Amino acid sequence: MLMDLFSNLWLGGATAFLPANLAYCFIGCLLGTAIGVLPGLGPTATIAMLLPITFGLPPESALIMLAGIFYGAQYGGSTTAILINLPGESSSVVTAIDGYQMARKGQAGKALATAALGSFFAGTVATILLAVAAPPLAAIALKFGPAEYFSLMVLGLVASVALASGSLLKALAMIVFGLLLGSVGTDVESGVPRYIFGVPQLYDGLNFVAVSMGIFGICEILRNLESEHERSVGVKKVTGLMLNGEDFRRVVAPVLRGTALGSVLGMLPGGGAMLASFASYAVEKRVSPNSAEFGKGAIEGVAAPESANNAGAQTSFIPMLTLGIPGNPVMALMVGAMIIQGVTPGPNVISDEPALFWGMIVSMWAGNLMLVILNLPLIGLWVRMLTIPYHLLFPAIIGFCCIGAYSINNSVFDVFVMALFSVVGFALSKLRFEPAPLLLGFILGPMLEENLRRAMLISQGDPTIFVRSPLSLSLLVVAAIVLALVLSPSIGRKREEAFTE
Repeated sequence: MLMDLFSNLWLGGATAFLPANLAYCFIGCLLGTAIGVLPGLGPTATIAMLLPITFGLPPESALIMLAGIFYGAQYGGSTTAILINLPGESSSVVTAIDGYQMARKGQAGKALATAALGSFFAGTVATILLAVAAPPLAAIALKFGPAEYFSLMVLGLVASVALASGSLLKALAMIVFGLLLGSVGTDVESGVPRYIFGVPQLYDGLNFVAVSMGIFGICEILRNLESEHERSVGVKKVTGLMLNGEDFRRVVAPVLRGTALGSVLGMLPGGGAMLASFASYAVEKRVSPNSAEFGKGAIEGVAAPESANNAGAQTSFIPMLTLGIPGNPVMALMVGAMIIQGVTPGPNVISDEPALFWGMIVSMWAGNLMLVILNLPLIGLWVRMLTIPYHLLFPAIIGFCCIGAYSINNSVFDVFVMALFSVVGFALSKLRFEPAPLLLGFILGPMLEENLRRAMLISQGDPTIFVRSPLSLSLLVVAAIVLALVLSPSIGRKREEAFTE
């Protein structure tokens, strides 16, 4: 088995280290760092906007670049969190607590070095875990039939509701709304058009890229224009990017704990990386001998959450690559990118597209190394980027979105779809509905329906097929337990307290 792993990694290296793929990996890491640095943008919005330009790329290059944007944003988000107390990425919110206090004490370089090195270590460990754990999981998933896949998707949707921030009822409503949007178009089994309302362009369903660009791209810009941040860069020059022996001694244990926690939580549906950063900070605050310094500039308060969110970002690829089940909005976009490239998400990716699968894994190692180089020596560039005025930045992004939406099918209709869903997304955000479950429902809905109907055809209409298989029954029981737990008043109160904190 070890020899198989080495031979697979060799194949991945041959793909990842092609000059073109290395270039796309670098572009992804550079873009990811940049959008992580700029408050108001994020990997979800950026990947949604860039999906149209991946059409002309080979599948390996496209997915390597998009993956680089995702984990690159985890690195870049810490820069603004530390320098100006304004997280560029949601998972860097916790980093701002102690990172900004360190910067105020003149230790910005030390905080940035801690974030970068902790992220590099965590990303490397999580990538090793991905390489080791993915093939056995995919082998198990190959034994799944339609009933098992249906039950797995039900569990994924229930878990995403449980881990969504805010009201459970609103998260459930977003899942149902996403499932309804996924059913628009011509029914594959019967050929009957559904929910098209006489619009010919809807016969093929709503375009995934246009919907996601509207909800996450344009909507995010509208939200930020409504409450434009005051960005005053207090640190013009960052020095002291080296840690001394005492600093290393203090960060080793937090980095290890954060990496372990993030690796596990990253595989859960929902905001794995963000959840991991909050959880690791809470754990570190309890176990650290320097807990009194937390909130006042504790280096452990930077090391733990930064390690956790990077480990979580990379292990979130495990369910997406092995089962075809996206655990968060970015992974849903990655599934969409795979479908666009003609790659069927799921356990067959390892056997059908080995160069793609192992090339992505090896590219993550290369990308983590690139990110250390991008984040520390080029810190002056990122500081200067924070001075870009919003009134110049956002019109350019909106124009790019419109061009991208039009270029998908050379259709103005897709631009209107994007505009409509940007308004829908903005309205949902004002009403405190989290859009992430909507996108998961939209992606999983057609697959959920397809496997439900296949299972019913196989059983000739007998619904007990979902409980006759021990694996399918186990998944449904776990989904029922999760739902019962989050609906119980005591767990519900603790859940609300945890998200509030």
